[in-house]
Amino acid sequence: MINEIKEFNRSFVANREYERFATSKYPDKKIAIVTCMDTRLIELLPAALGFRNGDVKIIKNSGGTIVNPFDSTMRSILVAVYELGVNEIMVIGHTGCGVQGMDANEMLHTMKERGVSEEHISLMQHCGINLKEWLHGFEDTDAAVKETVDLIARHPLMPPAGVNVQGFVMDSYTGELRELNCNLPES
Repeated sequence: MINEIKEFNRSFVANREYERFATSKYPDKKIAIVTCMDTRLIELLPAALGFRNGDVKIIKNSGGTIVNPFDSTMRSILVAVYELGVNEIMVIGHTGCGVQGMDANEMLHTMKERGVSEEHISLMQHCGINLKEWLHGFEDTDAAVKETVDLIARHPLMPPAGVNVQGFVMDSYTGELRELNCNLPES
């Protein structure tokens, strides 16, 4: 499959198809979106919200949540705010998320079945990584989104005012967006 992708890319570049996507690194709408890496959202989310190339920064990870206030998702948000002019952040979970109900014990079992040694797992834990906490999913999408909104809004490196952070859940089939009441103080 990777060879097919590489061949398509050569044709894409040779035919100058990239020209219609030309834009700058700065988001035209000054919005960053934190959302899930789910395949159903790749085209659905921008289409359902009316976004075009260059409009927003989209930061994707498993579950669309932040599990550590100093992870790469939070770093990306801070870069978007301080370097790229973002002043609004949307955290968008979605229905039927694969991280909902994900079991860390099952994942660790699968890792071992696929050849990850007990020694490597123990090394991670010895280095201070609680794998069961790090690999856990969430039970309630609304609650997970609200926790992420709260973590972003109250992060010690976020400006105390001037950045609007809101939470939503998108229907993975229709694209309908439902706003959550995250009870944040006005900025």
